[in-house]
Amino acid sequence: MGEIYKGIVNGLNEAIEHAEGKRELGVNTVSIEPVREYEAAEIKKIRNELGMTQAFFASFMGVSRKTVEAWESGRNMPDGPARRLLSMVQADPLLPERYNIVMSSGD
Repeated sequence: MGEIYKGIVNGLNEAIEHAEGKRELGVNTVSIEPVREYEAAEIKKIRNELGMTQAFFASFMGVSRKTVEAWESGRNMPDGPARRLLSMVQADPLLPERYNIVMSSGD
């Protein structure tokens, strides 16, 4: 309990010093890369670079094969989470194996 009390008191003292202009508080700035949009040809290129069939890629992405077909034909576009995953796997093609989403058979 003593350490918690000390932490609270220290935090309050820092806040008072800041309010009195005696202390600058550190500011952490966090930014998030915007989710980009993908053209049909880009999606197909990513899939091919991963060496996946449409059915396998659909399973990896958590969508139906028909959805992947629609993306690759331009009839439909991936939503935000799918686009984020596309950008992640495009940046790191080993991501599916690294996170045990896709496992090699070890042939």
